[in-house]
Amino acid sequence: MKNLSKNLIGVILILFAVTATFSLFVEMNADVPKTFTLNELASKINGGEVSGVTVSGNELTVVLGDGTEAVSRKESEAGISQTLANYGVDPEKLRNVELSVKDPGGFKYWMSIIIPSLLPVLLMLAIFWVIFRQAKTGANQAFTFGKANMKLWAGGKEKTTFKNVAGLKEAKEELEEVVDFLRNPKKFLDMGAKIPRGVLLMGQPGTGKTLLARAVAGEGNVPFFHMSASEFVEMFVGVGASRVRDLFETAKKASPSIIFIDEIDAVGRERGTGLGGGHDEREQTLNQILVEMDGFERDTNVIVMAATNRPDVLDQALLRPGRFDRRVVLDMPDLSDREEILKIHSKGKPLDGVDLRAVAVRTPGFSGADLANLANEAAIFAARSNRKKVTQSDFFDSIEKVLLGPARRSRVITDKEKEITAYHEAGHALVAAGLKDSDPVHKVTIISRGLAGGYTLKLPTEERRLKTKKQFLADLSVSLGGYVAETSVFGDISTGSSSDLKHVTETASRLVMQYGMSEKLGPRTLGKHHELMFLGREITAEKDYSERTSEVIDAEIGRFIGKAFDAAKKIIGAHRDALDAIAKILIEKETIEQEEFAALMESFGIRPAAIR
Repeated sequence: MKNLSKNLIGVILILFAVTATFSLFVEMNADVPKTFTLNELASKINGGEVSGVTVSGNELTVVLGDGTEAVSRKESEAGISQTLANYGVDPEKLRNVELSVKDPGGFKYWMSIIIPSLLPVLLMLAIFWVIFRQAKTGANQAFTFGKANMKLWAGGKEKTTFKNVAGLKEAKEELEEVVDFLRNPKKFLDMGAKIPRGVLLMGQPGTGKTLLARAVAGEGNVPFFHMSASEFVEMFVGVGASRVRDLFETAKKASPSIIFIDEIDAVGRERGTGLGGGHDEREQTLNQILVEMDGFERDTNVIVMAATNRPDVLDQALLRPGRFDRRVVLDMPDLSDREEILKIHSKGKPLDGVDLRAVAVRTPGFSGADLANLANEAAIFAARSNRKKVTQSDFFDSIEKVLLGPARRSRVITDKEKEITAYHEAGHALVAAGLKDSDPVHKVTIISRGLAGGYTLKLPTEERRLKTKKQFLADLSVSLGGYVAETSVFGDISTGSSSDLKHVTETASRLVMQYGMSEKLGPRTLGKHHELMFLGREITAEKDYSERTSEVIDAEIGRFIGKAFDAAKKIIGAHRDALDAIAKILIEKETIEQEEFAALMESFGIRPAAIR
């Protein structure tokens, strides 16, 4: 009704405006009659030139003897006869004139009456309407300020189920039980089992936390309310707690139901730390969540799901049983999972002989989101080349683009820089091929990508959860291979080794201080690193060792780096001809793939790790 009245008023105003405009144009386009003064009119009547006069209010329409019309205007306080007599019209002449009186009317007449009286009223009504409308809007905002900006999941165009989630077998089993409880609660209640209060999804960014939540929404067939934790907190104290109450009240009315809170660490951080946004409003919001999840009212049929990639900063009261009863950890996908994820994200893309297993081998450490982006980039590569199908090379190129950035083929470098880069990358590849504990080389190139002037792509042949001391030392030697190659060939070093040296120093430091791999210092960790974070960095690192131990740490870090340097120098010195051969091919072709590199190494009596 409210919208109808607004539309009706609008239509009336439009019609009014159109009518007024039309009448105005009609009057403007009409022939304008001649206007007589009363003196002229009296003279015309006395001269017998007037055949008739029509009176309409004070307006006079004069018809002359030849049929033409003219207009005049009489005095408002006197009649037509009296007015003409005052101007000396002969009564005998006036008798020959046909006089008629016509009631005033027409658009102009009524507008002359209505507009002066009605226009001020309309203006006042319009002003009051605007004032009351603004006041009503402000009142509505005041009443809805504490309402939760929740959204009810409707499923979208394509319903997400557990079949759309590859890998994460254990995580799906945990959530399938929750869905089963919502579908068949009697089966569990008969056994005395209670519905879980909360499910916390923990994992690194891109591992599929939100995707699993959408799958639960698609499988559960119950109301699914979702909201970001950041939407609870406002600058006004108490608003967050009010929105939490509103969210849970709405969910309880629709029970059995599910609430999903994304990025819960925005309000669930440890209380009392004073860091990471710790203030009264956030803590009040967290307190209200704790009460709603497990307070005095426990007979609710609402499950709370939450996702975070920072479980270490969450408040302990939030993690205790009775609140988040289940903590589902989402790991990075392994080789088989990556292959299955690639199959899902490759649906709808025309593939031409693509071996997704080979792509999965080259993508260790990729999350599900990374793999989705990888498949999309491969399709973009094919479309950019005006091809109808996606090839294996498109996937391999997209891997390097995701890892390092787009190829910078337009970058102009001198022949000397190209030679230095070729020998630098050849040093990395040769040392990797000469160490049995190193990962196999998949590609060597001097094509610039991102900030790298060139790169050597080496990847493990199988999934690895643990890394040994020998593997770390091999990694250090490979990283120093470019540095050693430059010094051996040119007798000088360039800035191209800066990132390698940084990686070597950080890795050797972790071997000594975190992994207990130093023989002199023994099995212990050095330095306490607290979990408090600021701007993504640890700001509290406590030194729990003496100055003498500090000197030993420095010496051990140097010993690890020196040992790796000697190993790299030994390999490059023993196979200088192989180093020259690799660098020559890189200067000519810019890229060496895995099969070509393995064949080249075998020709020099070196068996790369991929063949061993």
